[in-house]
Amino acid sequence: MKADIRIAWILARGSERREWYRILLTALGALAATDFALAAVAIAAVPGQVSIPYGHGLLDQPGQRAGVVLTLVLLLLPVVGFLGQCARIGAVHRHRRMAAMRLTGATPAQVRRIAAVESAFPSLPGAVAGVAVFAVVLASTGHTPYPAAWAGFAAVVLAVPVAAALVSVFALRHVVVSPLDQVRRTVPDPGRRTLFGFLLGSVLVSAAAMLVTLPADVRSAAFPLLVLALVFATGAGAIWAAGASAALLGRRLTLRARRPAVLIAAGRLAHDPWAAARTHAALLLVTVVGVGFVGVRAVLLADLRAKKDVLPTDMGFYTTGIGLAGSAVLIALAISLCGLAVGTAESLTTRRRGLAAQAAAGVPHGVLARAALLETALPLAPALLLAGVGGTVVYLAYAAIVGGPVSLLPLLVPVGVYAACLLAAATSLPLLRRAVHPSELRFT
Repeated sequence: MKADIRIAWILARGSERREWYRILLTALGALAATDFALAAVAIAAVPGQVSIPYGHGLLDQPGQRAGVVLTLVLLLLPVVGFLGQCARIGAVHRHRRMAAMRLTGATPAQVRRIAAVESAFPSLPGAVAGVAVFAVVLASTGHTPYPAAWAGFAAVVLAVPVAAALVSVFALRHVVVSPLDQVRRTVPDPGRRTLFGFLLGSVLVSAAAMLVTLPADVRSAAFPLLVLALVFATGAGAIWAAGASAALLGRRLTLRARRPAVLIAAGRLAHDPWAAARTHAALLLVTVVGVGFVGVRAVLLADLRAKKDVLPTDMGFYTTGIGLAGSAVLIALAISLCGLAVGTAESLTTRRRGLAAQAAAGVPHGVLARAALLETALPLAPALLLAGVGGTVVYLAYAAIVGGPVSLLPLLVPVGVYAACLLAAATSLPLLRRAVHPSELRFT
């Protein structure tokens, strides 16, 4: 293990210029994870009932603080997905020297460990920078953390690099670098999992919808559990639908497509259909939450306006909490979109030799660009539709409990997320010109 750490450190110090983008992105992800975790620890360490002059009293009660802490912890999920995408890009950029290690006797497990440790190194300065940002924020507010929080702060700084290494190991579990400078993913045959993916998605969404038919008193008592069940059930179904639809569309369009861009995209989807599920996992979960939040927000605000004369506290208390929850959803969506952009860039970088060969054979740049966008657009559409259904079920369950109005506004959320995803994928297209450069043909 010491030798692996030493090799990883040497490789990190001697990284090429293009790899510094990966290192910077990993550090930014570690910074975000550190700040979210430090904020959760600082709030969780507040004892009993206090008076905090922020958020209209939102942090005064232990129960309310627990909700804020849970929100901050859930924000770590898209950050974890983002770090996983960064780890995959790092593995692709370093595959030639990893192949040299394999020729000298390194095992695939050692290669993955070295790549994971190399991903953990930029996480440490990212964690330290997160502590610095958090300290500046605390100093500007004039608040001193409670003594119980300091041990948690130290644990967070140490845990973030370890977590980044573990995420890298998980992200690279199917990547094998051969001694002959080839990178492949050891993924089971997706054909067997296509039908199972559609069936699992349908069963999970159906089971979640059946929860809404419970009696009103049972739904009211178990609404938080109901929401978690709906979010994770429909989120898992949407993730499986992304991979299954990619496999199905890849096989069908490969045989029937007439346009070159569609044919190229279909070939990519058929080759590795579950890459879409890996890339879109956090984004689909955020979509479920976003659809449900928009609907619940509309119902909750309508109910508060109707009862504002009898509320025990001012409206600012409720609107601040709703605004913070909305900000958390937007932050999670932004992080997930960054992960999608990184995943698209990783896909282009992985296939730069094949893309260069296609360009040299006469395929126009516009066709390759449209094919790259279709790789995101085709499998994402049915998955976002399923995620929208799940979020709508959450919203309708809450509306049925409180008797609030039903709005069509949440149905626009998947459409907006879909457009944002295409824009995020388009940000990686400038890399396509570099990927199709004739110099890449030297390595084919």
